[in-house]
Amino acid sequence: MNNKPIDMETRQGRRERKLRKKRERMSKHGKNLAKIYMDAILKRLKGGK
Repeated sequence: MNNKPIDMETRQGRRERKLRKKRERMSKHGKNLAKIYMDAILKRLKGGK
């Protein structure tokens, strides 16, 4: 008795979708991280405390 739905997603399909989501998250994170580094560098150059 097999109760699995007919339109089961393959392991490869799930993996590709997961990687795509991971890349999207990383790009967003990278922009914020770059801004933090830029702010830190500018603060250091200005000598702000």
